[in-house]
Amino acid sequence: MSKRLFDHIDLRVKNRKAAQEFYAQILPAIGFNVDKSGERWGVFEAPGEKAVDFFGFTEEADHRPNGNRIAFWAESRAAVDRVAEVVRKAGGKNLEGPELCLDYSPGYYAVFFEDPDGNKLEVCCRDSATIAE
Repeated sequence: MSKRLFDHIDLRVKNRKAAQEFYAQILPAIGFNVDKSGERWGVFEAPGEKAVDFFGFTEEADHRPNGNRIAFWAESRAAVDRVAEVVRKAGGKNLEGPELCLDYSPGYYAVFFEDPDGNKLEVCCRDSATIAE
């Protein structure tokens, strides 16, 4: 069985320049601190020597955000709090939390926000397994 269950996120944005400025602040705070961005794609990788997780985004003129949400794992509530402060300073939209979300699962702590184009994101940590009802 693979130790990696996640490879990458391939996100569309309406304004590549605004997304680059936003994600260049947010992604390193989450752990994607190797900037491999080029002309067409913004790409931030987790550090590593072989295949690594990465977050990529590119411009699509008719992009419209939807109800999908990308959630990133944090090791602790303090880590969620640190990222929330970065999101605030970076101009994240519709910021909620950080807060306990006991209706999700016991000990679920998260901050919810949107990027400049309205894509929904979250940084969370949890004390228990996933509960879906």
